[in-house]
Amino acid sequence: MTSLLNIAIALLAGLLMTRVFNLWNLPDVTAFLSAGLLIGPCALGRLGIPGLGFPTYENVESLSLLSDVAMGFIAFSIGTEFRLESLQKTGRQAFVIGIVQALTATVLVDLAMAGLHFWKPDLLSLPAAITLGAIATATAPAATLMVVRQYKAKGELTDLLLPIVALDDAVGLIVFAVSFGIAKAMLLGNIDVFTIAAGPLAKILASVLLGTLAGVVLTWLETLFHSNTNRTSLTIAFVILTVGLSSMEFTIGPLTIGFSPLLVCMMLGTVFCNISPLSEDLMARADKWSQPLLAVFFVVSGAELELAVFRDPLLVLIGVVFILSRCLGKYSGAFFSARAVGCSPNVVKYLGVTLFPQAGVALGMCIQAAQLGPEGMLVRNIILFSVLIYEMTGPLMTKQALIASGDIGEKPREIRERRARKLAVAQPKAFLKWAAKFRHGKK
Repeated sequence: MTSLLNIAIALLAGLLMTRVFNLWNLPDVTAFLSAGLLIGPCALGRLGIPGLGFPTYENVESLSLLSDVAMGFIAFSIGTEFRLESLQKTGRQAFVIGIVQALTATVLVDLAMAGLHFWKPDLLSLPAAITLGAIATATAPAATLMVVRQYKAKGELTDLLLPIVALDDAVGLIVFAVSFGIAKAMLLGNIDVFTIAAGPLAKILASVLLGTLAGVVLTWLETLFHSNTNRTSLTIAFVILTVGLSSMEFTIGPLTIGFSPLLVCMMLGTVFCNISPLSEDLMARADKWSQPLLAVFFVVSGAELELAVFRDPLLVLIGVVFILSRCLGKYSGAFFSARAVGCSPNVVKYLGVTLFPQAGVALGMCIQAAQLGPEGMLVRNIILFSVLIYEMTGPLMTKQALIASGDIGEKPREIRERRARKLAVAQPKAFLKWAAKFRHGKK
């Protein structure tokens, strides 16, 4: 009962907050995150009044299953960006830019964090610095996708952005596994080259194979149904099933191999959209069905943010250096690689800004970083601080970059004026109609 109440509160708070943020033309993602922060344990939830918010972070954690499913639908939707006809136009550019910007961010953050270590060794250890550099690769696909959907962004920048964000996950897995392996070796004093190299590659290969198999099976099962309603239900069930299967792990010799839910669901969407003739319509229907789920996901993400990280000035200092060096790496890597592969001036100028948001994938890496002990806790707090900043500013920066590039066009003035006139007329009429019914009822 408590979970159902929490879901309803999260959805209602997020939707109502969009009405407030709409007054300043801010993205819905920012409104959802702000609503989560408002009803979370740091604000109204602290009052402990049932139905007013999340009293503890355990209450927020109870909705983690919904968050996992939401990320599955986000990844499934991003899979459509890998249609073969689209990849023929932008595939090479997305591949080059995706790798270069991720590695550039890692290198610059590594240098900045190592500089802090050598300046003040007690402030930050070298293993923690290397781990932070690896986490810098990750870009949040959820916020980016929601901004693109809300404003119906279309253009060269959008065509490149979503495949690059998707590629970030694969690059980030490899970089993080290698860097984290080195960090653990520095703490423990032994280096297992085989595990460091083979672990992430096996995880990526297993995720690709599972996603491909799921896409083929889904396409075959769709042929057994003739109703679009049933086909849509099957598609939704398969995304949820794939998220569940992605939580499995198995051991082969010295390797423990798991799956990346994002990669598996992206491969499911990629295979399905390329081999099913009905994919475009069914994926559009699934997107509409998942909208409330995504709203809850972002509200829960906002509630998870911890304002307590601002209490430690040294942690804030490291967090600021991390944010600035990562943003510089993302922007410069995207800028120079986009220019090298012949992208338009608008893409070269604004692509890097859209890659700043960071959230779920980075926080997932922090869970693994906890194996570093006290150093892992420091890494987690730094990432929590940076995610708080990125989540509140990233969607707005992405929106502004897409507007500046021309991918988000402003509605014609006559359409906006006509809509405003309809609202001005409809709202008083609805109120008067309700008031008349109320008076009639009293009589």
